[in-house]
Amino acid sequence: MTRSQEQFDDLLGRTALAALFYLPEVTVTDGAYRIQEDVDYCLQAVDGLEAEDTERLREAITQTIADPTVNRSALLALVMELAPPPNR
Repeated sequence: MTRSQEQFDDLLGRTALAALFYLPEVTVTDGAYRIQEDVDYCLQAVDGLEAEDTERLREAITQTIADPTVNRSALLALVMELAPPPNR
């Protein structure tokens, strides 16, 4: 399956939104929030990846949601590696 740059852009947008609303204290107080649900939502934007690439993205997205300032560069680098080159 051919993936598009737009799918990866969607993944980044979803990750940014999840990071914006991430509140680790919610997990502590009520236990209802699960970061993996947000990660699964982000990964829905890009399908058909190899299992290894999916796991690499899953880890990078998880880290970025939890601490975007420290981890966003690693996620961007991985997206640039996996995404097709943009059309010019």
